[in-house]
Amino acid sequence: MLLHGWGADADDLLDLADLLVGPQVSVVGLRAPEPHPSGMGRQWYSLQPIDWQQLPAACQDLHSRLAALADSVPLQRTVLLGFSQGGAMALDVGSELPLAGIVACSGYPHQGWQPEAAADHPLPPVLLSHGRTDPVVPFAASEAVLALLKGAGGEARLLPFSGGHTIDRVLLPEIAAFVRSRLA
Repeated sequence: MLLHGWGADADDLLDLADLLVGPQVSVVGLRAPEPHPSGMGRQWYSLQPIDWQQLPAACQDLHSRLAALADSVPLQRTVLLGFSQGGAMALDVGSELPLAGIVACSGYPHQGWQPEAAADHPLPPVLLSHGRTDPVVPFAASEAVLALLKGAGGEARLLPFSGGHTIDRVLLPEIAAFVRSRLA
């Protein structure tokens, strides 16, 4: 499952599908529920300014959509990959589910997010990637996510790179290896 960033759409990350898993694995790009204020693209919740009051409904919507999709593909065989705002959503909602794994690229922790293992399943393994010179989401955001996950007993790793707010193509083989290992 692919979760796009603020102002993008469900097709934004689909080019990664063949690079990460190949044609033998089904990949779905989910569309954020809200229109972006510019009239182009979508958003999971308002970002300028951040409307934290929209967050619970956005998380519940994503949770419900993932639960509905689990009827055809079990969550234990699902990896969420999100970029930026989609990465924040993947971390928040995905950490509550028995997923195979989570990849958050240039993501950040939502206000008050505290990852916890559920009674019936551990936290999913998480791979983070983030540019050290990201002008949109500071690199420190992924460092904070890493600390929160490890503090909760989760398995997490951060792949830093020298660029900005992007998914670094140099890291795609390592991201693909993580995704494939989680689906194996």
